[in-house]
Amino acid sequence: MSTLAPLLEGFFTERLIAQRRVSEHTVSAYRDAWCLLLRFAQQRTGKAPQRLDLVDLDASLIGSFLEHLEADRGVGVRTRNARLTAIRSLFRYAAYRCPEHSELIQRVLAIPSKKNDKALVTYLTAEEMAALVAAPDRSTRLGRRDHALLVIALETGLRVSELTGLTCSSVDLGGGGHVRCLGKGRKERITPLRRETRSVLRVWLDERNGAAAEPLFPGPRGGPLSRDAVRRLVERHVADAAIGCPSLGTKEISPHTLRHSCAMNLLRHGVDTATIALFLGHEDIRTTYSVYLHADLGLKERALARTAPPQTPSGRYRPPDDLLAFLQGL
Repeated sequence: MSTLAPLLEGFFTERLIAQRRVSEHTVSAYRDAWCLLLRFAQQRTGKAPQRLDLVDLDASLIGSFLEHLEADRGVGVRTRNARLTAIRSLFRYAAYRCPEHSELIQRVLAIPSKKNDKALVTYLTAEEMAALVAAPDRSTRLGRRDHALLVIALETGLRVSELTGLTCSSVDLGGGGHVRCLGKGRKERITPLRRETRSVLRVWLDERNGAAAEPLFPGPRGGPLSRDAVRRLVERHVADAAIGCPSLGTKEISPHTLRHSCAMNLLRHGVDTATIALFLGHEDIRTTYSVYLHADLGLKERALARTAPPQTPSGRYRPPDDLLAFLQGL
């Protein structure tokens, strides 16, 4: 067996799971990145993954792997950088376990992330949100489940993993009704619910009739919905809603768009960015500034309205009549 195999095993079991206690999503993302790299290295070196050594994964090979991801697999810059993050994480771990390979490790860690274009976020207007929420057929159990999921997603801005992780006990419909979730970075947070949303969830919970630890929004077999299931659910109802609200058909809408819509709705109603960051569970308020303030056209229009058009005469307004002057001075 090579030196790479026990290193990878220790990285996932000791570093990620035991020491850092990262989420299942992080483990899955890092696993997928390394599976892709090992298959690529097998094609380049002719060695089976279990026989690869750390020295086989030099900076040149990893650079070629990153180019392969973009050129052959068609991934975007963000995905390319995410794969590189997973690779760097193991090499930082290898710096402690394999100091004899420090030169190789430093060369890999020096591979830079690629700059990517930052497009404005896509979000739904109030009319589009209303159309989407009304799309599920509430005469069926599946439609009532989907309706409740869309309502809570648009109001709370929960991430997909947070939505699918909700259990029946995550919802408190008493005084100060709220939903409790375990978010990114294992941070627990609570998000308040409007009275109308509490009514929707109360009806769904009565119909759901599940135990406290069972998923709030179950799949066909009773387990939690997968990320792909939520994506398909959103796409299906967006297509139905677009019949009556054509503007929905012009946007690329994913489950994360519902989170953006929640944030932009709060911003449009005058909620400050610090509160929005707290609402969404952002680690750094700069994330809220950079993502949502840039996308708020209304904010920029209001700022422009406060400025004088070019070639506007300076000076204060003076009423042209004594009577108007009297009234203006009241």
